[in-house]
Order: sequence, then C-alpha cells, then structure tokens
Amino acid sequence: MCNNFLKPTTRREMLRDSSVGFGMLALASLLEEQARADAKGKPAPGPLSPKVPHFAPRAKRVIFLFMHGGPSQVDTFDPKPLLTRDNGKPCPIAKPRVQFAQTGNLLKSPWEFKKYGQSGIEVSDLFPHVGSVVDDLCVIRSLHADNTAHGGALLQLHTGSDTFIRPSMGSWVTYGLGTENQNLPGFITICPTLGHGGVGNWSSGFLPAAYQGTPIGNAAIAAKDAAINYIKNASTPADLQRMQLDLLKDMNEDQLKHFGVDPQLEGRIQAFELAFRMQTVAPEIMDLSTESKITKDLYGIDDKPTDNFGRQCLLARRFVEKGVRFVQVSHSYKWDQHGDLRNGHTNNAKEVDKPIAGLLKDLKARGLLKDTLVVWGGEFGRTPTAQGGDGRDHNPHGFTMWMAGGGVKPGTVYGSTDDYGYYAQDNKMHIHDLHATMLHLLGMDHKKLTYRYGGRDFRLTDVFGEVATGVMA
Repeated sequence: MCNNFLKPTTRREMLRDSSVGFGMLALASLLEEQARADAKGKPAPGPLSPKVPHFAPRAKRVIFLFMHGGPSQVDTFDPKPLLTRDNGKPCPIAKPRVQFAQTGNLLKSPWEFKKYGQSGIEVSDLFPHVGSVVDDLCVIRSLHADNTAHGGALLQLHTGSDTFIRPSMGSWVTYGLGTENQNLPGFITICPTLGHGGVGNWSSGFLPAAYQGTPIGNAAIAAKDAAINYIKNASTPADLQRMQLDLLKDMNEDQLKHFGVDPQLEGRIQAFELAFRMQTVAPEIMDLSTESKITKDLYGIDDKPTDNFGRQCLLARRFVEKGVRFVQVSHSYKWDQHGDLRNGHTNNAKEVDKPIAGLLKDLKARGLLKDTLVVWGGEFGRTPTAQGGDGRDHNPHGFTMWMAGGGVKPGTVYGSTDDYGYYAQDNKMHIHDLHATMLHLLGMDHKKLTYRYGGRDFRLTDVFGEVATGVMA
C-alpha cells in the first residue's frame, strides 16, 4: 500500500482527476456571462456581437471593389508622360529579376488622361464616371506586393500571405469588430471567383467558423441569378424549423458537454442559428425591385454593359446599410490583358465605371460614405512594357488602388511610381501596409488584432505593416 501511495502521478492522471475543477471554472464563467445577459434582458453575446474597437474609428464598415486580373495603373489612374514620349523604345530602367513572362519595349497608354474636379487629379478616358467623383477619392499610386502569379497575389491581397491559407481580411475585420446586425453575416462576398485561391480568399482560416465569408453566387453566375444557398425553405414552416433546430442544438450541446471544446461543432451550431435568422431579412435585401428607377439608373441596372456589376454594387450598399461589416464585390476574371489591351480594358471599364461612381454617389447621398471605407483595386498592376505586341504583363512592383470615404483624405494622391510606372517609388505602400491602414481606419491596431493558433499569435499583417497616416483626413 505504501508503494502505491508513493507512486508518482502522471500528467494524464493529473488532468483526468482535476478535469472537474477545470469544468467548474468554465461553468462559472458561462454562468457569470449568462447572469449579466439576463440582468440586461438580452441574450448572451455571440461571436458576431458588436465589439469595442481599440480606439475611435473613422470607418465602421468596408466595401471592397475587387478587379480580378490586375488593371493597368498606367492606363487608369497613374499617367506617365515619359511613357508616351518614349513609346516603342527599350525600357531605360532595369526590369525585375523575377518576371512572370518576358516583355519588350515601352508601350504608351492608348487612352488620354485629363484632370477632374477641384482636386485636378488626372484620370484616363476609361473612367469618366469615376473621374466625376474624383474629389471623394484618395488615389494611392505606390502599392507593391510580392507575387507575380494570380493565385499567390490574390491570396496575399485577401489574407496577407501568398503561400499559406490564412484568414481573409473580411474575417479579421469581423473577428475584431463583430457585426451590427445579428440576423446577417458579418462578411459577405458577392459573385466571388472560384479560381486563383478560390474559397481561400474569403475563408476564416483558423479563426472560428462564424467569421467565414458568406458567398452570394459566384463569378460564373450572373448577379441577377446569384443567391444565398438554401435561404428559402418552402417545405417546412418556420415554427417547425425552430423546433428542429432546438432539438439539434440540444443534441450538439450535449455532445460538447461530454467531449469538451469542439470549434467545428460550435461553428456549426452558430451557422444553423444564423441561417435560420437570415431567412427573415436576407431575401428582402436581395430584392432590388423595391429600388426606384432613378437609383437603378444610377448604378446602370438594366443596361447591358453595366447591369451585372451594377447589381453587385447596389447589393453592397443595401447590405452595409443593414449593418454588414465587410462586403466584397468582384469583377472577375477580366483584367488580365496580356494582349489586346485596348479592347479588353475598354470593355472592362464600361462594365464597372458607372456602377462604381453610382455607388459612391448613393452612399454619399445617404450619409453612409463618411463612415464606409470603399476600396478599389486588383491583385497587382501591369508592366509599362509591351507583351504580345499590344498587351501588358503582370506587375506587382508598382500599381494603383484607391480609397474613398471612411476617414481618408478626399481629392488627394498618395505616393508615386517611377517615371514609367514600373516600380513604387515615393511613400511606398506594401499590401501589409494597406491592411494595417484599413484596420486603423476601422479603429483597430493591426499589432493588437491577434489570434493564437499553432503556438503563436497570428495577425493579418503577419510581422509587417505600417499605417499610412498620409491617406487620412
């Protein structure tokens, strides 16, 4: 008996014998949370409940207008007179050591640039409608990134990493701030691409499943036909659905009591509950028939070139208006002009120019632009040198994106590329810096917005990122 008494306790035995104590600590915490909720007459906070930012925010929500394929900066928002002057000559600056493909001599833009608004910012003939609202834009001409291929570049833009599957920026934003409408997801992506990273571009990664992006359709489906899967249940009335979900929830929670923490199961419970609540509000938001003809015309709806993207932009406004934290709309996959630049970019711009300007005007008229951060751009830009005679290759070394609303300095240009538009030069802004700046505008310190996984603290900006205070009003 003495030997048994003195036998050392293993770690497994210690954890087993003390597990009741751990369970009581967890239970006490849950009971305290429930008591606070009951005292206020409100349900206990869920993962999407609104959260207090680190400091006073300038923006409350984000709309990301993603131009999949990589628009050319020197043909849209970054005029280069020397490129026009030296058209057809060899590039006088060294090309990158690593290139996606070989390119030839300098290629001038087929479009003219002119000054718009009181700010006098130059915009190409491709975007006359966006030019009309240029005084609301902060045009960032000094973006740069690390990957020359679409797949890696899309992942870096969306998640901060071009090599690993990480949570997307929409998931990070929702994780940090929650959402303002508990009957809707915090993060919605409209007609997203299924290629070049696919679902990884709106995945919650290792964050809890509640922060996953909710897709509406995909890039292969026309916006007028895009829908949230299984949002309608014509065969089962709501009261019976509620009874079924309650039974399923009891069974799942019993599973958790017996086997402990299971993030996937907890996420499934939350997804079921959110899906049930969405049935009452999402179909109404998706129904554009309630919008006036004037509003539809503003977005170019029912006009062939602009209908598809116009519907996406109008849906984005309707969702942020109802409290969704992060909405992405994608013009996919059209901007990759390795050849036939003139026709390709002309057609692309016709599809998005009017809807984008309409969105900005509509947000401003409704008082939403001041605290809605609108971001426009692609995964990289294009080379100032020719490919295939009349095309441009991928260029992550210097390209343009712009922001509007949400506390950015309107009617301004930030940063620049070199004289030919190849490399970011002044006030360079890496994708990590872009993410840090977006989070800052939303009231979050990118160094403090972390999640512990695999033994280390992760963040959207990894170990990089500087806030570009020069873009802020």
